Amino acid sequence: MTPQDLMAAVETLAEAPEGITRLKELVLQLAVRGKLVPQDPDDEPASVLLERIAVEKARLVKEGKIRKPKPLPPVSDDEVPFEVPEGWEWCRLCNVTETQTGTTPKKALAAQDGPTIPYLKPAHIGSMWADHSNRIARVAADNTGRIAPAGSTLFVGIGGSIGKCGLANVDVTFNQQVHAATPLLASPRFLLMSLASRDFQRRTAELTSSTAIPIINKSRWERIPIPLPPLDEQHRIVAKVDELMGLLDRLEAARTKREATRIALRDAALAALRDSDTHKDVEVAWNRIAARMDDLFTDPADVDPLRQTVLQLAVRGRLVPQDPEDEPASVLLERIAEEKARLVKEGKIRKPKPLPPVSADEVPFEVPEGWEWCRFGTVTESRLGKMLDKAKNTGTLRSYIRNANLQWFQFVLDDLKRLRLEDEQLDDCTLAAGDLVICEGGEPGRAAVCDNSVAEMVYQKAIHRARPYGCVTSWYLAYILRCDAWSGRLSELFTGATIKHLTGKSLASYTIPLPPLAEQHRIVAKVDELMDLLDKLEQRLTAKTTLHNAFAAAAVHHLDAMSVAKIGHDRLDKSKTAS
Repeated sequence: MTPQDLMAAVETLAEAPEGITRLKELVLQLAVRGKLVPQDPDDEPASVLLERIAVEKARLVKEGKIRKPKPLPPVSDDEVPFEVPEGWEWCRLCNVTETQTGTTPKKALAAQDGPTIPYLKPAHIGSMWADHSNRIARVAADNTGRIAPAGSTLFVGIGGSIGKCGLANVDVTFNQQVHAATPLLASPRFLLMSLASRDFQRRTAELTSSTAIPIINKSRWERIPIPLPPLDEQHRIVAKVDELMGLLDRLEAARTKREATRIALRDAALAALRDSDTHKDVEVAWNRIAARMDDLFTDPADVDPLRQTVLQLAVRGRLVPQDPEDEPASVLLERIAEEKARLVKEGKIRKPKPLPPVSADEVPFEVPEGWEWCRFGTVTESRLGKMLDKAKNTGTLRSYIRNANLQWFQFVLDDLKRLRLEDEQLDDCTLAAGDLVICEGGEPGRAAVCDNSVAEMVYQKAIHRARPYGCVTSWYLAYILRCDAWSGRLSELFTGATIKHLTGKSLASYTIPLPPLAEQHRIVAKVDELMDLLDKLEQRLTAKTTLHNAFAAAAVHHLDAMSVAKIGHDRLDKSKTAS
């Protein structure tokens, strides 16, 4: 493979979602394994560097500048994760550094006036960077004695960000969740790369205590072996890493710029679709999106905004054309009132409490001619589930639906619970095909339409069963709930500060736009068609992303170290020639 071919492979990898990250990991890995730059037999070997470091450490101990280290055994063969080039040596982190763990300074001293010093906590340390902006009074740091000089590597030793490390570019102090390693004669930047490398991070994870909060103490951390090149080679490695990271940063910046352009075009296309005033305008805007679908939508996360737009258009009467021959919704509401009165008279439902008409203040948008604003409780007979006591029941063993089984537009039935119920209990808690099942708690408003898979099952507390009257389709109501959950309108009905609930009273008063029945069916058919298309688009994008990431992982392992170095050299030469 020629350098040009390899450069093309790198640029292809850079387009994968995780490509740049993997390439940067590869650069670090090659660097600390001695495969990024050639060795020079004239370099002073690392064994001599270690002797000079030992002399320097003894001097600092004698002068009282550092504490006398405890003697440690040399690195054994079992501790060596890979072979290093001739002239390199394996040593322990503490063999080439002065290590310490931070502490929390006294608040009174930290707030004093006068000279300040950066004070770092885990939140101020990332992937090979450190934020020096948080400062406290220098006197507080002097009081603790925990100051790491410029050039020290700061390493998070606890919590979810354990292993993150960055370089101090000035003197800093730090809290007890951070370790510091100050190199003695070795290159600070090479030490940072060693601690950020995959092998050191993996060893850190192996030595982390398995408690609720992961932690690696200083004594374990400072004993971790690191590879040490000759000092001159350390400097060459750092220079090459800087060169390659600069190349990867430019590739990443170019990708980010292209992605920003794509997102702007995608958002503009979605806005044009969302702001369409008529069904014909929607068709034109949709066709424009469909013609450029593969360019505008490249990430699975792009699909949800399009789903939201489809539902928003649907419930506002813009997704399908209106038909003046349709029986208007006002007549539907009259027939619903008649049906409700008949069912009450026959004793099949309880007489509902009267609901006030929808006021102008409650109408969030205008609806087409033939539509009406009404309340959810006007068009459905809803009932909240009850606690079904397992201990006292002796009837038939039956499966029941819980919140965990109810997702948007579908039921997940691989974890059904069962309990015994007497026959007389079933009328109040049994589902029938066509019922709209709605979460009262958990994610209030999450809904699905009961099909044959759950018909005749019972439902527990924290679930509403909404049974629409004959002039309303359940799927249309489900789409309204989903649309308003996305927009935040539904959350206005919730009660509770920490745990949210959608009470029966709130659900009954919920205002909804009601189209003619024939248009409801046209809307549901069109939404189903488009949602099926978008589901397939999301599946395709997810498969593509997974494939790209797998390709990136595989290709990174096959890039030749010296060729990677050559790529960076050739690329820089081209850049210089072009400029």
